[in-house]
Amino acid sequence: MSFQGTDGFTVFDEHGRLVFRVDNYSRKGCCSAGGGLVLMDGAGNALMSLRPQILSMQCQWNAYRGEDECKEGQNLKLFSMRRVSSFLDRRRKDVAEVFVGGSKKPAFTVEGSFRSRNCVIRRSGSEEFVAKITRKRASPTVLLGTDVFNLVVQDGGNSDLVMACVVIMDRIRSKSLAVPVLCS
Repeated sequence: MSFQGTDGFTVFDEHGRLVFRVDNYSRKGCCSAGGGLVLMDGAGNALMSLRPQILSMQCQWNAYRGEDECKEGQNLKLFSMRRVSSFLDRRRKDVAEVFVGGSKKPAFTVEGSFRSRNCVIRRSGSEEFVAKITRKRASPTVLLGTDVFNLVVQDGGNSDLVMACVVIMDRIRSKSLAVPVLCS
């Protein structure tokens, strides 16, 4: 898969077919605060709503099934994702954890440099990767911009969840940890 990132994303498979699209629909309805996003399939069907947790020190985002998670009790949280933070740790790599359902233990870990488009998503406690993000090359010696990159999802990997994680990483990678922030 390859990406083109703008305010939304479009994702194409190796044959050039539209696989995913992400749009910012936060201006409509009751979800207008907080910068929510909608992950859609290639036909435009809403797969997940991605919403930032208000006043989160670790820039936590929550994912819900479908487009409209605003109706109380309609949708349960599919997963939460948050940046691993330490005020003393100034590593250059991004680290985030993904908690599926209501689990207190992370199911997946995202590590690497998302800014450089060089990171992997692993099952927690495993060295095997579920997905890998790399910069796209026009030729062996020419890298394209960071808004165009490759995503390889291993067989058996949940491509919807992986795509949602990539979108969330794009939103949380540059947030300051110095003070509580409203992630959007």
